Amino acid sequence: MNEIDWSNLSFGYIKTDFNVRCHYKDGAWGDLEVTDSESINLHMAATCLHYGQEVFEGLKAFRGKDGKIRIFRLEENAKRMQSSCDGILMAKLPVEKFSEACIKAVKMNERFIPPYESGSSLYIRPLLIGTSAQVGVSPAKEYTFLVFVTPVGPYFKGGFQTSPVAILRQYDRAAPLGTGIYKVGGNYAASLVAGDKAHSLGYAAVLYLDAREKKYIDECGPANFFAIKNNCYITPKSSSILPSITNNSLMKLAEDMGMKVERRQVAEEELATFEEAGQCGTAAVISPISKVDDLDENKSYLIAKDGKPGPVCTKLYNKLRGIQYGDEPDTYGWVTVVD
Repeated sequence: MNEIDWSNLSFGYIKTDFNVRCHYKDGAWGDLEVTDSESINLHMAATCLHYGQEVFEGLKAFRGKDGKIRIFRLEENAKRMQSSCDGILMAKLPVEKFSEACIKAVKMNERFIPPYESGSSLYIRPLLIGTSAQVGVSPAKEYTFLVFVTPVGPYFKGGFQTSPVAILRQYDRAAPLGTGIYKVGGNYAASLVAGDKAHSLGYAAVLYLDAREKKYIDECGPANFFAIKNNCYITPKSSSILPSITNNSLMKLAEDMGMKVERRQVAEEELATFEEAGQCGTAAVISPISKVDDLDENKSYLIAKDGKPGPVCTKLYNKLRGIQYGDEPDTYGWVTVVD
């Protein structure tokens, strides 16, 4: 492979050696297969292309200072994919097969796992699509599951530093009883126009309000929202929010640091009272928010008064990264060490 500058990786795709696949046909999952092909042979009438039968996950593998490879919260990602499958009527992949495929993909591409000191990681992308040919809205009878990996740097340019986000009321991320709680491609397609507008105006992301009343915070385009106030970790509760595995992990860490954790409706006006706020997810880990501009109401909420990440965000970020890289003890059983 061409020499990779591990310390200056973007969050993008780099070709690796192998990916792992598995097919569902006649009511059963087949054996795992390994290929070096980057292509999928799809029927033009496949349900994933016409009716959006597609779910995916995102997780990471880390190389520790001790040389060991650790995958973060493998089983939780497998379970979330099963939940997404239930949400759009797809054949569920067993947790064991999901885990086996991810571990195999990591092992077979071990030379692409960035070194510890680079601060980068190996991104793991499991994908499940409906492949049988159908015209007419109904679930597929055949499915393809695959896992590919690629080395990545920070999701947001500059890594762990504050960035501004914008409220754009003319866009919704997901309907209250829609697919917002599932990790399906359609949710991300629906966020592209708003995200592009926000980026063109100099913002890192859109902070979506609830679709029903436009009063309460839902989540950012690529990540969950959280805030810190009076030694309390606050994150929105909504039927439209993807259950972030990173957010769940941060809530547990905050609790064990002696903080109160509140998952509840968060009114937009409360932004004025927060000491810190951030976006969190597998890709970004934590991206602290400097300010929130409500462009429709001409309001601005300055959160990071000095423009720097706050002490709680910093502590949570360092603790979570420490567990992922093996610098901190994994007392929660979150890490899978790859032999």
